[in-house]
Amino acid sequence: MIVRNKANNFTLLFAWQGTILPKVLPALIFVILISAIIGYLSSTHFLNIPEVPAIGFTIFGVILSIFLSFRNNACYERWWEGRKLWGALIATSRHISRDSHVLNEVHREKMIYGTMLFSNLLRDRLRTQNNNIEIYKDKVGIDPIRFGELTQNINAAQFILEDIQKDLVVALKQGQISDIIYSTLSQHIIGLGNIQAGCDRILSTPLPFSYSVLLHRTVYCFCFILPFSLEASLGIWTPVLVGLIAYLFLGLDALSTQLEEPFGIQENDLPLDSIVRLIEREMLSSLGIKELPPAITIVKGNLS
Repeated sequence: MIVRNKANNFTLLFAWQGTILPKVLPALIFVILISAIIGYLSSTHFLNIPEVPAIGFTIFGVILSIFLSFRNNACYERWWEGRKLWGALIATSRHISRDSHVLNEVHREKMIYGTMLFSNLLRDRLRTQNNNIEIYKDKVGIDPIRFGELTQNINAAQFILEDIQKDLVVALKQGQISDIIYSTLSQHIIGLGNIQAGCDRILSTPLPFSYSVLLHRTVYCFCFILPFSLEASLGIWTPVLVGLIAYLFLGLDALSTQLEEPFGIQENDLPLDSIVRLIEREMLSSLGIKELPPAITIVKGNLS
């Protein structure tokens, strides 16, 4: 996720890293070149190209703007929902840190390390990756053979939640906690499960493919028609105005594509690594550990 100081408007105006411009630049240059060529041929009277009727082009642009706005709102809603779910994960991990003090040291450490491992596995599940989790091997009380197979599990994050729940049941049966305390801690585990279910819903249910393809094709058709519609009235200014309009439409189309998948590793996606590291640092600090892993730093304005 891009993190920048927006106080400097001049820097913001000419920002490159993290913007959508690099993604749409090839198509944008192509449209501007078409505009320049058409403008030159028309000004030299070498070629007379029939002008696209203004009324039809205007209606086309208005309708496209409405549907692009709808798609961008839908994609941003997915991005924002993903951020709220991971914010809820931070809050739930803090609740676990506080409420788990009723457990003995062994059970509390296992629950806290299990929560940290869950956040790592959930991130890896959403990003389809496998990061090193060996540091948790001796912390969560799972058989080494089963732990080695954890990354191959159909739902490793859910497996960890089940293991945490089983440990709470053991503490309840041994009389270490009451049924009221068990119910309270179980609600946190349920909350983690609901967070995963919400993330899975976003991941497995993108916007309808045919709808996205339709808008994508329409945007490019609109931008390629632009020079033929505006050249007669703008003359040599055609490439400039066409470039600005094309940048707006192509940029919105490309930006919505990025926001549609909020859990990826593109520059405008959610900083899951940073959130996971925050959870680890806070929960380790709750255990009284002094040497904490370093916080994820911003690299070239990007927080991963």
